[in-house]
Amino acid sequence: MDNTQYDIAAIVRGYALGYFLMADDQGGRLDWYTSRERTLIPLDDRFRYPTSLRRVINQKRFSVAVNRDFRAVVEGCADRKITWLSPELKQVYWALHQAGIAHSFETWQGDELAGGVLGLALGGAFIGESMFFRIPDGSKVAMVKLVEHLRSHHFTLFDAQMMNPHLERFGAYVTDSQTYGKQLQHALLQTCTFDAESPRRFDLSSRN
Repeated sequence: MDNTQYDIAAIVRGYALGYFLMADDQGGRLDWYTSRERTLIPLDDRFRYPTSLRRVINQKRFSVAVNRDFRAVVEGCADRKITWLSPELKQVYWALHQAGIAHSFETWQGDELAGGVLGLALGGAFIGESMFFRIPDGSKVAMVKLVEHLRSHHFTLFDAQMMNPHLERFGAYVTDSQTYGKQLQHALLQTCTFDAESPRRFDLSSRN
């Protein structure tokens, strides 16, 4: 992928076809990937979380925000020993953010960023790319509040890409690529707004 410029419409079409970008561990070269299985976070009553987390939420120790500090969330997601989030991919996310496609959903404790989720909003689909926390429960509260946000804005698909024990606690489930593709295409036909302040949105009708 060209390091100096990004064809945003082409990147959006790639995600709309079920692919996602990752950097390899041999120098950070970006490439498109797909999988035979996809992990989804349910947006209906199958979504669940522990009672202990409900107590944390009720204590109102965290506030939530959308795109308050997008760059900090990207850096937080990349801040780990082994990461697929290369410097170039950070630039891609920033370009997508400026285009109103990539967003950060954040939790804050006062003026300190506690955690957040990084993802792309396409039609009625939210494609989660990564998440992180700096304060315990920061990312868990972000997940619960993000699901509430997606529901209230009429999103129908929350793609978490790959399963892990953390996601399982929220009722995440795995579906095959064919079923995922059908759900994705249905979601792309919707008109949903993740953030009212997004500068612009793309017409996905030319994705094929």
